[in-house]
Amino acid sequence: MKTIKGPAIFLAQFAGDAAPFNSFETICEWAASLGYKGVQIPTWDGRLFDLKKASDSKDYADEVKGVAASHGLTITELSTHLQGQLVAVHPAYDTAFDGFAVPEVRGNPAARTEWAVDQVKRALRASKNLGLTAHATFSGALAWPYVYPWPQRPAGLIETAFDELAKRWTPLLDYAEENGVDVCYEIHPGEDLHDGITYEMFLERVKNHARANLLYDPSHLLLQQLDYLDYIDIYHERIKAFHVKDAEFNPTGRQGVYGGFQSWVDRAGRFRSLGDGQVDFGGIFSKLTAYDFDSWAVLEWECALKHPEDGAREGAEFIRKHIIRVTEHAFDDFADAGTDERADRKMLGLVE
Repeated sequence: MKTIKGPAIFLAQFAGDAAPFNSFETICEWAASLGYKGVQIPTWDGRLFDLKKASDSKDYADEVKGVAASHGLTITELSTHLQGQLVAVHPAYDTAFDGFAVPEVRGNPAARTEWAVDQVKRALRASKNLGLTAHATFSGALAWPYVYPWPQRPAGLIETAFDELAKRWTPLLDYAEENGVDVCYEIHPGEDLHDGITYEMFLERVKNHARANLLYDPSHLLLQQLDYLDYIDIYHERIKAFHVKDAEFNPTGRQGVYGGFQSWVDRAGRFRSLGDGQVDFGGIFSKLTAYDFDSWAVLEWECALKHPEDGAREGAEFIRKHIIRVTEHAFDDFADAGTDERADRKMLGLVE
């Protein structure tokens, strides 16, 4: 067995215009002061990271690694959650998602998709330059408006959507192979890959591509009322990245999974800071450890109630306490009788 690395922190929810959150140097200093050992970088945030430079220049990548290392930190993964979302967008979401793209491609879905594909490719090259082997992203969605349809979906609609999604991602997965990087899709409502079945539908269409892997985030599974521990048993060979994020689901007679269009505070299902929700992290860390997951446990802070800096401070210690340092000895080694093959055969009544 192997020991999970961590704690690490995803910087996306903390980046801002005020110090120490407005530069990679100072945010690394802050993260290290809380006890973090790794950082996951959002590639869309120019205050922290220049994706174009990192994809084109090994020297720049080494510089970024050096800044992190000067604070005792490792870069765990790069993230293209926002750009990956734009690889596939249903027209109903064009206006809402335009803000994820650079101004020059907004209002032009074809150009926006082309830009997003280039962004993901750049992130894969940058990952290689940084010596990373996993990359975090979203799949995007063409079929999401029809997840719970009325009127009923016409025959073939979902199959066509997943065929197209696979068509768009297959060249990117091939590019990931060229760069030695696993694409880790975060399974997430709003994405066509939002549970195990949809992931399998996609995986079949990309011919079980070795680089089409998973970012495990139990919060999104709990809010769907999916068995997130059984999920590890099913997909552990494909889990290459891990967001440690808590959530709670408290349905009432007025609302359930869909939330009644309420704000996050007022939903039956909502994200919480680590330890404040219902996710069984003891079970999760035990299963991942038993399956030899040896990558990073990365805090993704999202909470409807708690201040982010408090969540980050508490999260480092929470993850540290849950990481299982694997044993080198069996607990009953003290009782080893030192038997050999002849003794074994005698115990079985096989000695003549």
